[in-house]
Amino acid sequence: MKKKFSYHFPGIVAYFFVLLFVYAALSKLLDFEAFQVQLAQSPLLSAYAGFISYAVIIVELIIAALLCINSTRLLGLYASFGLMVSFTVYIYLILNFSDFVPCSCGGILEKLGWTEHMIFNVACIALALGAIIILERQRGTNRQRYLILSGTIGVISCGLVIFLFIRSEHIMKTENNFTRRFLQYPMEEDKKMDLGANSYYFAGADDDKIYLGNYTTPLILTTIDTALVTRTSFTSVIDSHNHSFRSIQMQVQKPYYYIYDGNVPVIYRGELGKQNAKTISYKDAYFNQIIPLDSTRFAIRTQSSETQNRVLGILDLQLKSKVKLYSDVLEKQKDGVFDSDGKMIHDPATGKILYTYFYRNQFMEMDHELNVLRKLHTIDTVTRAQIQVTQLKDGQHKMSAPPLTVNKDMVAYRKLLFNESNLMGKHESRKAWKQAAIVDVYRTDRQEYVGSFYVFNRGKDKMSHMLVTDKYFYILIGNEIVRYRLYPSLTRHFSTGKAENL
Repeated sequence: MKKKFSYHFPGIVAYFFVLLFVYAALSKLLDFEAFQVQLAQSPLLSAYAGFISYAVIIVELIIAALLCINSTRLLGLYASFGLMVSFTVYIYLILNFSDFVPCSCGGILEKLGWTEHMIFNVACIALALGAIIILERQRGTNRQRYLILSGTIGVISCGLVIFLFIRSEHIMKTENNFTRRFLQYPMEEDKKMDLGANSYYFAGADDDKIYLGNYTTPLILTTIDTALVTRTSFTSVIDSHNHSFRSIQMQVQKPYYYIYDGNVPVIYRGELGKQNAKTISYKDAYFNQIIPLDSTRFAIRTQSSETQNRVLGILDLQLKSKVKLYSDVLEKQKDGVFDSDGKMIHDPATGKILYTYFYRNQFMEMDHELNVLRKLHTIDTVTRAQIQVTQLKDGQHKMSAPPLTVNKDMVAYRKLLFNESNLMGKHESRKAWKQAAIVDVYRTDRQEYVGSFYVFNRGKDKMSHMLVTDKYFYILIGNEIVRYRLYPSLTRHFSTGKAENL
């Protein structure tokens, strides 16, 4: 009886693996998109999700075919042993060396947790090894030979998974081929406030207050406590109204607030809590973006009167020559106007200035003298602006076709760039893109992609503005301001460095 069972044992094990692999392969094929998305979120194999999604299915079906034929059954058992070792090492790395533990696989093992899954795999390895030993003995193979062969296959399987893990981590963070990795529990909504209008924007923040400007009532500054409980507003009184304003905006940098309209070369400054705002700059510079560096010094984006290209500059009200332009900071690709369009932002925790291009996968970090410290890139592959520009007879440049927008909006905090992307990555759900905005997070002090997260729409309303503090992520969406509590999967990436003295 014992000999009879021993004789049939390799065949029983072989057909067990046939059922396992065929079922697993068919389950993946029937929901192939979900399988690819799941692999893309794997903390070990994200960078190779496309290749591995096909390779695993093909290998499982080939092994199943080998196991069904007597002459190739031994080869199939060795292959089964190697594949199960690979799966087991993968789970071990997930449980012990991963930043987060993703969802388990689907199919027949869907209800198993990762630890139970690992125990199942170890049992399968034992079955495969036992079947190999019995079959090799039946064939009279030297014991040392098949043990060395089994050990070699095991080592190669382990090494292959470890190599993919190391390479995938490097590629995902520094050489990403546009595969997003969604952070596990980055934040959770915990508070909201109805503002009564959808025309607000973030004008600034400090330790316990958030400041909002309003496009439709541009001289009103609204202050909300960070707990989203109290709300106050006041209307600023500027000392001169005799200007043809087009778009007045506000920014707050404690203890002052600034009112400006770059189409009119004027800047007003007032003290927080006081209504009166005085003119501190007039006819010094036209600009289309501005960041207060201190009470009399500003980083600006303007247009060169000589080349008509967009340029960055410093407006220093204390100097005799108040404006200094830096024509070599923004990189021209086509026209020097639309191709270099982007958004200039300020990291309040470090004092650094960042500029992110709208139409290409690049951003850069600068100091308060506009010295470029580093040029970095986002994970998409659009390195050149895909725009069509026509130059009119009067010298003006106009878009002759809608551009491919890569980056929509961004905010920086503690050496992290939170970038709202406009492009779908590999292995992503179109349904999710219709229901949410996607924010990609990058280091600003080195080339590293941290991860991504969804900001879901509220009905038909989409996120319009965002703000980050030490504990919270705030958004403006529709008529509401919504607060999300940040969790360690994000906050652990915050730099603890203090802001520079500007």
